[in-house]
Amino acid sequence: MITIGGRAHAMPEVHEVARLGYPFIEMSLEDPGVVSSQLTELLEIRRTWGLTYLGHYPNEDNPFDVAVLRERFLPRIKALIDISEPLGIDKATMHFWIDRRWAPAGLVPKKLELLDEIVTYASRAGVVICIENLSERHDSFQPAFEAIPDLRMTLDIGHAQLLARENTSYRFIEHCMDKIEHVHVHDNRGGTSVKDDLHLALGEGSVKYESILSSLVGKGYDSSITMEVKPVDMPRTMATLRQCIGLTD
Repeated sequence: MITIGGRAHAMPEVHEVARLGYPFIEMSLEDPGVVSSQLTELLEIRRTWGLTYLGHYPNEDNPFDVAVLRERFLPRIKALIDISEPLGIDKATMHFWIDRRWAPAGLVPKKLELLDEIVTYASRAGVVICIENLSERHDSFQPAFEAIPDLRMTLDIGHAQLLARENTSYRFIEHCMDKIEHVHVHDNRGGTSVKDDLHLALGEGSVKYESILSSLVGKGYDSSITMEVKPVDMPRTMATLRQCIGLTD
């Protein structure tokens, strides 16, 4: 069954999205100490509103330096996975850049060893790790899926519009459908840089959401979708999204 929730980057947004009444909040988990200090408040929000949490783990410290990742990033991710358990988080998205078009020689295999360690640690804690597409195409992710059987994917349809003549979601759906466990939706007008990742409400950009979501649902997708837009834009994004995937009241 497809469920639709909203993204919250900080505690004020957690409260704001909770009041909108969605079944889950995908919450940014950045600093283990900060999240630990918020645990009581987050559990109270969960109880009051009857919702669940998904996790969104932090960006890499330095995507090109495996030694730095092992020293700084890995302990932080493991600590956040530990905190995810009392929050009831069983699915978490993370960025882990492995675009073979631009990665230096030898980098990706070393990063996959580290990613395998993260996925194994998370699996023991009951958390499914979903790698999110940034600049990557499907052929950069396929070696990761082959090497790490428990790894899953968050298909970010907005990111797939950037650095591409055609939205790369179609190719991910064609080649990686069995690994897509979660979806992010937001709109933009294409482009080639971080500043073009606008996170607009659906319909305000050029992403062909109806076609992409129709393909996804047609292939049997029945899991979670996060609206990665501002809380004020979520109600109209929800309406558009429900129309695109054929949900009725």
